Amino acid sequence: MIRDIIWTIVDEIREVLINIDEDQLSVFAGRLNRAQRIFVYGEGRSGLMGKAFAMRLMHGGYQVFVVGETITPSIREGDLLVLVSGSGSTSSIYNFAVKAKEVGAQIGLITANLESNVTNISDFLLIIPAATKYRLSHEPRTIQPLGNQFDQSVHIVLDALVLYALKDKNNLDIDINEALRKQHANLE
Repeated sequence: MIRDIIWTIVDEIREVLINIDEDQLSVFAGRLNRAQRIFVYGEGRSGLMGKAFAMRLMHGGYQVFVVGETITPSIREGDLLVLVSGSGSTSSIYNFAVKAKEVGAQIGLITANLESNVTNISDFLLIIPAATKYRLSHEPRTIQPLGNQFDQSVHIVLDALVLYALKDKNNLDIDINEALRKQHANLE
């Protein structure tokens, strides 16, 4: 039955989320709140999760850009480049990380692979212990194809991270929905 598949996927994602390092989440939120501007990049479905994250950050009042869009300015010192890559080895992601480092920007990598070339040059990491399309030996088993488990887990984690960062940034218990609704698109 399809419902059995749904619950298996939910259980798999729950297992991934249980194993995320709370300290990495706290560091990530702090870096978001200290960055002058935030740039986000990923490819494929991971890139879509990155765009969803960028949108929520914008709703939260952060100055954020998606790398590759026509209105994205140049990155500079004091900025933060957030990269989303299950493998951490996509060549364009590595190249962007190198360029960002050259100008003094910070690099935050969201990945499932602790041993990638981008991991080695990143300033901080958020390891999502999920399966990717490569099915490396340290990755969990999943019934899902390709990087579905990673991307779904990233989406949930980044939504939670925005909530945490906003509460930390504002240092009070604000009505998050109302605050974000004010920034939501109104030319619809």
